[in-house]
Amino acid sequence: MNQNDFIALIQENRGIIHKVTHLYCTQEEDKEDLFQEIVIQLWKSYGKFRGDAKFSTWMYRIAINTAITSIRKTSRTIRTVSTEVIPVEIQLEQYDKEKEAQLYQLYTAIKELNEIERSIVMLYLDDRSYDEMEEILGINQNNLRVKMNRIKDKLRKITNNN
Repeated sequence: MNQNDFIALIQENRGIIHKVTHLYCTQEEDKEDLFQEIVIQLWKSYGKFRGDAKFSTWMYRIAINTAITSIRKTSRTIRTVSTEVIPVEIQLEQYDKEKEAQLYQLYTAIKELNEIERSIVMLYLDDRSYDEMEEILGINQNNLRVKMNRIKDKLRKITNNN
């Protein structure tokens, strides 16, 4: 398990973590907490990454599962992790504020969807194939296509009502 390789892969794919945090959190502090939790989970799981899938696909799976797990927790507990085991060179990079404003309306509508629907939309918007989506989410492609059509209808209704 090479720490430098891990850091390079995270830096190269950190946009995935940003997308997940922005999709599942509204407060900046919560985004930062989720970002850190995702990196921790990625680091803990990195030794198990076999390379059967692309790193980005594996990363999405870990990030989405971590986000959904965090949301479903009803009570917050304070968890500590030794910083000796986590590469500290990975920093939260702020999105451009102008870009944030442009995405606000989209995120607002998407946040009215349930957790799985949000994940499907995020992967769809990131141009992930249905094969990759199936691998990441564990939902077969036919169900994904049906869900995507229903989600599109739902988003149209949400945006038309606003």
